[in-house]
Formats: sequence, C-alpha cells, structure tokens
Amino acid sequence: MLVNRAGTMVVPFMTIYLTSPSMGYSIAQAGLVMGIFGLGAICGGFLGGRLTDRWGFHRVQLTALAGGGVFFIILGQVKSYPLICLCTFLLSVVNDSFRPANSTAIATYSKEENRTRSYSLNRLAINLGWAVGGAIGGILASINYHLLFWVDGGTNLAAALLLRLFLHPETTKVAHHMREAPGRSALSPYRDRTYLQFIVCVVLFASCFFQIFSTLPLFYKRELGMPEYMIGLLLTINGLIITVIEMVLVFRLEGRRDNLYYVFFGVLAVGTAYLLLDVLPLSVSIAYGCMIISTIGEMLAMPFLNSWWIGRTSGSNRGRYAGLYTMAWSTAQVIGPTGGAAIAQRAGFTVLWWVVAATCLVAAVAFRFLRQTQMVVSYD
Repeated sequence: MLVNRAGTMVVPFMTIYLTSPSMGYSIAQAGLVMGIFGLGAICGGFLGGRLTDRWGFHRVQLTALAGGGVFFIILGQVKSYPLICLCTFLLSVVNDSFRPANSTAIATYSKEENRTRSYSLNRLAINLGWAVGGAIGGILASINYHLLFWVDGGTNLAAALLLRLFLHPETTKVAHHMREAPGRSALSPYRDRTYLQFIVCVVLFASCFFQIFSTLPLFYKRELGMPEYMIGLLLTINGLIITVIEMVLVFRLEGRRDNLYYVFFGVLAVGTAYLLLDVLPLSVSIAYGCMIISTIGEMLAMPFLNSWWIGRTSGSNRGRYAGLYTMAWSTAQVIGPTGGAAIAQRAGFTVLWWVVAATCLVAAVAFRFLRQTQMVVSYD
C-alpha cells in the first residue's frame, strides 16, 4: 500500500494538467473528467466487491493494481477529449475495484482483537504514501506532466509485483476465500437494513469530511489570504498527526467500548471544527486549531467505522459489504466537493460551514441511534 500510494500523483494534478497550455481544455471540461473519475470509482467499488466474493481478494487486488498501472500509462498518452474521458472512467473502475478486495484482505490477515489497529496501520501507509506522492508529483509536474503518468503507473505495477511475491495465499498460508455454509452468512448487504442505514450515515459524514481537500483550501486562500505553501503545510499536519498518533490512540481505545461509541465522538469533532470557522474570528492560528480538531475526529471515526462493518460480515459476503462501503465513500467524494462548491459560490462560505457542521451533527446523532438500535448478526 505504501509503494502504491507513494505514486499517487496523477489525480491531484489532473485538473491542472488538463487546463495547461499543452492540453488546452477548459475548467468545466476538467471538472467533468473528475466527475467521470468519481462515477468510475462508484462502479469499481460495486464490481470489486462482487468479484472479491467470487474470485478472492488476492486475485482482484493483483488484477486491479496491474490493470490500473497500464491504464495510468495509457491515459498519459491520449490527447483526444473523448478518449481521455473513456480512459479516465476505465482507469477509475479498475483502480477502485482494489479497495473492497484490500479491505477484505486486511480482515482476513488480522485477528478480531487487533483488527482496528490493522486498519489504522493501513491508513498510516496510505497517508505516508500520499505525502511522498504529493511532494514528488509537484516536482515532476514542474518538469513534465507526462512523467506523473509513468511514475503513477510504475508504482502500481511495482505494488502488484510485491503483492505477487510476498502476499500470495500459498506463501502466507492464509485462505484467501473462506466459503461458509449457506444461511445467514450469505446475507447480502443490500438486504441488511441496519447496514444500509450505516451506509447513509457514512455518506453524510464523508461528504463533510471531503471538504478538507476541496473547498477548505479555497476558503483559506480567498478569505484568509494564505499562500499555497502554508495551505500545503496545513494539510501536511493532518497526515503527520495521523502518522504519529493514530496507531497509539487506537491501541489504547480498541476493545474498551463498541466501535460506534468512538465514531459518534469522531464525527462530532469534525463537525465542531467546521463550526468554529464561523463562530471564532478567522486567523491562521484558528485555521491550524480547526485542522487539529478535525484530525482528532478523523482518527476516532475512520478505523472504528471499518471495524464496525467488518463485524457484520463473513468470508462469503465480505467482498460485497466492502464494495458497498467503498461505493459510499466514492459517492461522497463526488457529491461532497461538488455540493460544497455550489453552496460556497451561491451563498458564501459562512453558510457552507453552517450546513457542513449541521450535517455532521445529524450524522453523529444517526450513528448514536444506530448504536442503540443495531441488530446483532450472528453466524454459525
């Protein structure tokens, strides 16, 4: 995961690349491409979940990494706008089919007592990779944008090779597809009403969370006059805090309370951070303080969200549950930044932060209600 994410540099620079003089596309056309990328991610989550239950997580991960690497390289070579849209969609479908398989793999490789820490360790690798990829990507983009596609594709292929060499089921002696007897274990996530309620809560929370990487930097730039390097430093603090603290925090908390107890306070903390942007006089110190509060909320919510849904699955349906969870985040990644930008443009940032804070509050209360009324699913 670290190798794969260390090459993540195409998507963050895609809009700038498409609107550069060498490509010459408009901001609207670039935005449509990113929307297509989000649509492909939703389809990839669904497809990856289905295939994981059918093929096993190892084969799906291997295919997604290798296929994604090839599509990244191809995307860097095409110039026609229709072909760019098509390649972007196919790349996103293949690339995001990896996520449900990866979540299933972590659940299999870990034990119940250390599962939340296992997901935290995976998040640590992702955050470190994003930091490395963003830094290297900025340097490569200043030289030649096409280098981004070669490096991103190359790291995908390298990760596929590492997966094949070191995590093959025969090498790890872990059954990559645990079939169980038909019955409750084969419950579809689309028929699990409690899980569907959980997914709605996740979409609400994730739509608010993604403002951190979309409208919030623009807010700091326009309303506070923060230069780009300072905004980048602000986002870097988020990754550094997670890298240093999250594993220790989860180790201290795991098993002491049920998962949704921590999710409730995590979502509430994220909403509080947005609320403070309206309540307190805006300054650089307030911006950093709100980012720290939001990061604490993220560390409480994210790992325990994963542990909660994994607890409702078995070996025969885990891929489909993971696929629907991936689709929830992909959906939020589309509607969150798009909706946030629309509100900011029409009503201003003050209204946006009130709306986001209120949505987080609704999501937190919904998670708390879900915790009190959740159905206990047992498997033979």
